[in-house]
Amino acid sequence: MKLLVASPWSQERLEEAQKTFPQVQFTVAADQDDILREIVDAEAVFGAISREAFLAAKQLKWIQNTGAGVERLARISEIAESDVTVTNTRGSHAATIAEHGFGLLISLTRQLPSLLDAQREHNWTRPFSGPQVGLTGLTLGVVGMGNIGRAIAKRGHGFEMEVIGVDINEVPKPDFVSELRLLDGLDDLMQRSDVVAVAAPITPETAGMLGPEQLRLMKPTAYLIVVSRGGIIDEDTLMQMLNDGQLAGAGLDVTANTPNLLITPHCSGGSTQTAAAGKAIFYDNLRRYLAKEPLTNLVDLKRGF
Repeated sequence: MKLLVASPWSQERLEEAQKTFPQVQFTVAADQDDILREIVDAEAVFGAISREAFLAAKQLKWIQNTGAGVERLARISEIAESDVTVTNTRGSHAATIAEHGFGLLISLTRQLPSLLDAQREHNWTRPFSGPQVGLTGLTLGVVGMGNIGRAIAKRGHGFEMEVIGVDINEVPKPDFVSELRLLDGLDDLMQRSDVVAVAAPITPETAGMLGPEQLRLMKPTAYLIVVSRGGIIDEDTLMQMLNDGQLAGAGLDVTANTPNLLITPHCSGGSTQTAAAGKAIFYDNLRRYLAKEPLTNLVDLKRGF
């Protein structure tokens, strides 16, 4: 079978894959023109593809997405309505993203940006822009209790926080979570939480879920951490609240720029462990595909996850 790699691969990684699966013809595309040419007779694709590429495919049966988020593929109606199997690597980066989220949170609660600014200026007078806050005893509200949300909740419990959560689906409540409700509990979570961590995927059901009404329920002393997608929250309202002092701070792994805000360029899932875990999921699914066994991490593009 021919598997088109529509994602950057090193020569070392290609040689390892060829050695592990000698019966597979791995073809690495250098650019979009390569993808359009090579996808015509490809049976599987590693990576996300465009609508144009999908329409050019004649034998495609399986797309292995390189991350957990599949919104790019879900937006292509021809793929969503097709019989092509789509899988992702959800779970491979949950721990890393949770750690990144707490890195953002602790940077804010311990006033690290202010301290770093002072260090650059050789100012040792502790010029905090606000109070230093400890996590013990605070209430952590997790929006989206999938793999990433559970990883955040587990770490919050480790900091002796009270953890509550909401999810769009009925999911089992972990022992380290005090309360877990459906979305009818979202407003209550926003009101009670000292820290709100958003880990839900972006889907038609979650887009804009945290609008002005929900955000303005938060305490003025609360922190908002977003490690999923920016489209879930109303960023204009968030920026206004931060500028007006209606929120203690926010950490976003998306783009924005305002006071009391710490941003990172959507890099929370990156780590050596994540790469290894993602490769393991792909290899397991490829082995299953060749053996005609059910694949893992199946995605429902109509639901967006």
